[in-house]
Amino acid sequence: MKYDQDKVDEMTLALLYLVTTERQEGIGARAWKGFDWETLNRLHEKGWINDPKSKAMSLYVTDEGFKKSEKLFLKHFEQKEK
Repeated sequence: MKYDQDKVDEMTLALLYLVTTERQEGIGARAWKGFDWETLNRLHEKGWINDPKSKAMSLYVTDEGFKKSEKLFLKHFEQKEK
């Protein structure tokens, strides 16, 4: 199946914000890595996460990646007040 990989990357990065732990200002954060390997590899190539190929259950989100993931999460999932 063909799909828009950039959109999948954006949504995956947004969801990484939801599963982020251990945030360190200016450094980044850890996040659970229960996502598609191809997508995680693309996020790594874009510099938003560390290399996901490890035995660890979590991965490292770069500071730039964390800020982008927060922005994307709010863009797609924030509930607006009525």
